[in-house]
Amino acid sequence: MKLSVLDQTVVSAGRPQDAAIRHTVELAAHCEAWGYDRFWVSEHHSLPSIAGTAPEVLLAAIAMRTKRIRLGSAGIMLPHYSAFKVAEQFRVLDALAPGRIDLGLGRAPGSDGRTSQLLNPDRYASERFPQQVVELQAWVTGQTMPVGHPAHGVWAMPLSPTSPSLWILGSSNYGAQLAAHLGLPYAFAYFFSDGVGVEQALEMYRSQFRPSPYLDKPQVTICVSALAADSEDQAWFQFQSRARWRMDRNRGRVGPLLSPEDAVKDVSPQEMAEMMAMRDTALVGNPTQAADKLHSLAKQLELDELVVCSWTHDPVVQLRSFELLAKSMGLADVASLPDPEAAIA
Repeated sequence: MKLSVLDQTVVSAGRPQDAAIRHTVELAAHCEAWGYDRFWVSEHHSLPSIAGTAPEVLLAAIAMRTKRIRLGSAGIMLPHYSAFKVAEQFRVLDALAPGRIDLGLGRAPGSDGRTSQLLNPDRYASERFPQQVVELQAWVTGQTMPVGHPAHGVWAMPLSPTSPSLWILGSSNYGAQLAAHLGLPYAFAYFFSDGVGVEQALEMYRSQFRPSPYLDKPQVTICVSALAADSEDQAWFQFQSRARWRMDRNRGRVGPLLSPEDAVKDVSPQEMAEMMAMRDTALVGNPTQAADKLHSLAKQLELDELVVCSWTHDPVVQLRSFELLAKSMGLADVASLPDPEAAIA
């Protein structure tokens, strides 16, 4: 089974936001050495917990540090932008990393309403998402619009023998249906809500899929949150940071990711019970336990690839988690790789 990475460039309490950007670049280089198949980065705006606001820029830096691993956005929130400009950006990325670029597209704002207005004042932009995807697909694959289209004869450059691969991202039936209709790969954001609706979305995508010039059969994955540590106790201890963040988010409180120690401070019994309940569905444990949970989920949903997102307050702990998962999932022999702590120093 293939294993890939989604890094959201999480901001940890007590650490500068810009350091999170540089850590994402270092993490990508390590994940390539550990045998991961893809490395995706996200787009969010004006969130104190996530520093990744410009995936197209971050991917350019990662492209210069890697040679093999596929790189991509998960995703570009297309209604904020011109489809033509996004096509140009990703054709440049494909020139930097030929044949290694995934262009994941989302319709959600990735921010609050006021910030979305600043990115694009058009309140109805998301309604044109399907049309934008079709136009972007043409431009990013080196084509122009058909005769009669206002943009006929306009090309997204630089042109080259390879092209980015489009993915539709989503956490509902809408994205699954659109991906199936257009014959594009589909990635379900399982970690948004612990997989609620995933079976229906995947069944809809697979049953309604129409082959296209870009894809002859369904290609689907899910993005999950997972964490491995050297012991089960260590893993659950580190998990407290994300559990507290999720609990706070559900109450409208969003801030940097707290340390495991601070995550359990100043919480009510009810809040602590909510955090503890998250363990029931969490893909967390020692390397064997975490790998078993991932394999079980992939088998249940008939998947041959999973994309893993891992939030930890300490970037060294995150590196260790991905290293352990690579070993336990049989991706590569990582015994001779450099010490992850050296990359952070």
